[in-house]
Amino acid sequence: MNHEIDLNKYQIRTDLALEAVENVEDKTGIEETTYEEDNIKVTEITLNAESAKTIQKKEGDYITIEFKDISDYQNRERVKEIFTKYLKELLEKDQISKDAKGLIVGLGNRKSTPDALGPLTIDQILVTNHLFLLDTPEEGFRPVCAIAPGVMGETGMETSDLIQSVIRSTKPDFVIVVDALASQSITRINQTIQMSNTGIHPGSGIGNSRKEISKEILGIPVIAVGVPTVVDAVTVVSDTFQFLHKFYAFQKDFANNPMHKMVHGQMNYLKQNISIKEEEKKELFGILGNFNEEETKVLINEVLTPIGYNLMVTPKEVDFVMQNLSDVLGNGINLALHEKVTHL
Repeated sequence: MNHEIDLNKYQIRTDLALEAVENVEDKTGIEETTYEEDNIKVTEITLNAESAKTIQKKEGDYITIEFKDISDYQNRERVKEIFTKYLKELLEKDQISKDAKGLIVGLGNRKSTPDALGPLTIDQILVTNHLFLLDTPEEGFRPVCAIAPGVMGETGMETSDLIQSVIRSTKPDFVIVVDALASQSITRINQTIQMSNTGIHPGSGIGNSRKEISKEILGIPVIAVGVPTVVDAVTVVSDTFQFLHKFYAFQKDFANNPMHKMVHGQMNYLKQNISIKEEEKKELFGILGNFNEEETKVLINEVLTPIGYNLMVTPKEVDFVMQNLSDVLGNGINLALHEKVTHL
């Protein structure tokens, strides 16, 4: 089989700066720091003008929080606490004062569950601006407005234009935009929060990019908060190939080990420090064994895209997960914005 693969034809669908950084070899101009807090991984990335062009993201600060399970109340509270902490850090970095007026925008389509994260988060926001219009509330609260502007397919209007109109009317000092994102990894779906002070392109992760929502467009600081809720079929199939590699290596190395005979079937082989050898990969997968991970993605993309099967997919329990994620984001924003609010 002689098939020359053009890597430039395949555009990786990801909204995560962390994944974009992972995809490049030249890390010049990229500042990256990783922490571990209560089994939750936090990565802070700062891009200068040069490195931003390299990974095709905007110059600025990105904070990524990776976690495993928020169906459990205690785990959810830990994630919320860390999210609040780093959101406050971004607010301080952008020199947003404690009494500055905020506008919270929930992007997305409430009728489509994987895209409903923004509107569901808005349902959790503690709105206080009307109280400031009537009287002066006690210290520890700031004026906050909230809006879920819908999507262009419903309104016929650009979301960015709607937000600009609201800003002209309400005159906030900053904006926090919440949206569902796309990832290039199955393992990060519904288990990752990204925050940045660079704004957002709604729909960019699924190839449906709308007008940018950023400080350059709106004239005030914009903090973007998102969670990847969908992944394309190319990524699902490609990741499955990588899991097969890992599973094969695991079975080969551990199945005949007396220490693992009773438990190896229950062990998470992805957590094991093992890898398949190149000759074993070629023997197991034939011609496909000659391809690296990126080339495999390109090939699968060439197979699925022309026939319209490169679908965007989401886990079956997405309804339940969206409720938990909107609780973390909505109430985390409340805790970050209002000093008087200490627990939700």
